[in-house]
Amino acid sequence: KVIVEGLGLGLLLVLVCAVGIGRGAVALVHLYNPEVQERCVALGLTTPERIRRSSILFKLVCVPGYIAYVLVCVYAGARGFLTPFWQLLVILSVMNLIDRFLVDDLWVGHTNAWTIPGTEDLKPYITAQNRKVKWLFGTAGMAVMAAVLSGIMLLFVP
Repeated sequence: KVIVEGLGLGLLLVLVCAVGIGRGAVALVHLYNPEVQERCVALGLTTPERIRRSSILFKLVCVPGYIAYVLVCVYAGARGFLTPFWQLLVILSVMNLIDRFLVDDLWVGHTNAWTIPGTEDLKPYITAQNRKVKWLFGTAGMAVMAAVLSGIMLLFVP
């Protein structure tokens, strides 16, 4: 059940990305590294203000949506700290694997869906260093997030 919920969260992530790049990959340029963002601004494809607004909107809508999803999945039956922690960790980890392998490696790395015209020379958009950071935060970060959410929810759902 928990793995299926993780797949659901991963699907939600993929849908958010698909909707975002549906208007052109430059719509999600806030997810790209600074060099790509600067090039897009220089080419007149976007503005620093638009990038900033997109980043804020993503954080205000998507992140709380993901958190609400996992909390509803877990706290429909789990109580205490340890059981919810492990369930949250599995759900978030499955989503992280989908993000790393399906989105980053396959979709961004091997298709043109995320290509922004005029930035092709900046590929790969996700560099080896980016990958290391994403794996570190996607692994350790998910454990920390699961612990924090479990701790906070322990205050509300004993």
